[in-house]
Amino acid sequence: MILTQTIQTPAGPLSLLVHDDVLVGAGFTADPEELHLRLAPELRALPLRRVDDVGKAAQAVRDYLDGDLGALDAIPARQHGSERRQRLLAALRAVPAGTVVTYAELAERAGMPRSAARAAGGACAGNLVAPFVPCHRVVPSTGGVGSYYYGSEVKRWLLRHEGAPV
Repeated sequence: MILTQTIQTPAGPLSLLVHDDVLVGAGFTADPEELHLRLAPELRALPLRRVDDVGKAAQAVRDYLDGDLGALDAIPARQHGSERRQRLLAALRAVPAGTVVTYAELAERAGMPRSAARAAGGACAGNLVAPFVPCHRVVPSTGGVGSYYYGSEVKRWLLRHEGAPV
């Protein structure tokens, strides 16, 4: 079973999906089913159960919103994908709050050539545990904030909340 809770935030509703005390889905939507449908097949096969509190992940969100910008980092998260994708997600998770990197820099941090920026963009686009894996901290080298699965206004809010250059 996957436990789910939706928390109201200044950036919009944030749904959390937790399985065996590990975050397997998170995103700015009021509909946790939207996230559930994007999970790996073995997780999609599990039913969702709405609860009032999914525990540590929910507390981390409240702490993050209250100014503890590192609170999300302590929450275990799991996503499916190749070894290359896992390296990109790990590098992404290591980008500290208040900073931004380009897609090419993210690829380099993952031990891939700068030319792997497209792969870095793909890892961000397929990120299923935002903002815990902070794809909002990746920006295009041409300037601006770039795109974000949940919309550029949500991305801008997250970056401003963290004190990052917008």
